[in-house]
Amino acid sequence: MSPDVLPFRSRPYAPELRFAMIHGHRRAYRMGGSGPVLLLLHGIADNSLVWDPVMAQLTDRYTVIAPDLLGHGLSDHPRADYSVAAFANGMRDLLCYLGIERASVIGHSLGGGVAGQFAYQFPDMVERLVFVAPGGVDHDVSPLLRMLSLPLSEQVVALTALPGAKQVLGLALDLASALPTSARSDAAQLRLALDRMPNTHAPNAFARTLRSVVDLRGQVVTMRDRCYLTARVPSLIAWGSDDSIIPVAHAEVLSRTLPDARIELFEGVGHFPMVEAPDRFLAVLTDFLATTEPARLARTHLRDGLRTAAGVTLTEPTRVSAAT
Repeated sequence: MSPDVLPFRSRPYAPELRFAMIHGHRRAYRMGGSGPVLLLLHGIADNSLVWDPVMAQLTDRYTVIAPDLLGHGLSDHPRADYSVAAFANGMRDLLCYLGIERASVIGHSLGGGVAGQFAYQFPDMVERLVFVAPGGVDHDVSPLLRMLSLPLSEQVVALTALPGAKQVLGLALDLASALPTSARSDAAQLRLALDRMPNTHAPNAFARTLRSVVDLRGQVVTMRDRCYLTARVPSLIAWGSDDSIIPVAHAEVLSRTLPDARIELFEGVGHFPMVEAPDRFLAVLTDFLATTEPARLARTHLRDGLRTAAGVTLTEPTRVSAAT
């Protein structure tokens, strides 16, 4: 690790919590630092606080933006579209609101799927991609998430809003984290995620978000069929070897569709590398950012990529004249 990157506990500063009204909904985000822009995207049922172990150090060199996705954290929790594409649109809108044209996008779990979708939809806004145990690579996912995607599960999840329910669930996760299994580290981190859940609306938004990406057979959204469109974007894949939520085998699957991507496996780490091994995560991330050139893709990149994949000769699009 670079000597000018200090351990987290010696750096108490964290980016400032701010709010923006976009399309009539309040969006919470943390922003600080100066320099090239990093957009940090959290996972399902979580919020921007999951990045606390690394945010402070990153602000030494970068402008860090860590939003709470709609339906998560301190952002509003409306009855709304919680698909991956909708989250990507929301990130485009937030960056436009802030006057930011490009960013390196770093996504964890669901946020990794959103990062891939964002790069597909808005290639001219992406400089680099970092996938941290991302969703949307293959079908396999935790059996618990599959069960929670079933009908009526929203009502079951909503029970966590009842008095004392979070404490009971927290105790269960504490017990699971004490068991000598490969899932113990993830149980401990899920306990912390439960503590970060700020209000009683979050369980309902969680259920709606989950159903948009997971069903009983596993993950229903995949980025692999569109990864060729981001092949020119420098990419890093980071995964914990003991991930019990999304299998580490997905790292190899993703690398086959992004053959130029770097892969970093964190031995003995679960689903949250930036929390469980923050110093190593920072070293890997900052080295990647420092040793890769940012992508500069034109707005026509999506059109050209789609046409090339279809075997179509690249020409200017046909202009259709209005009927007279």
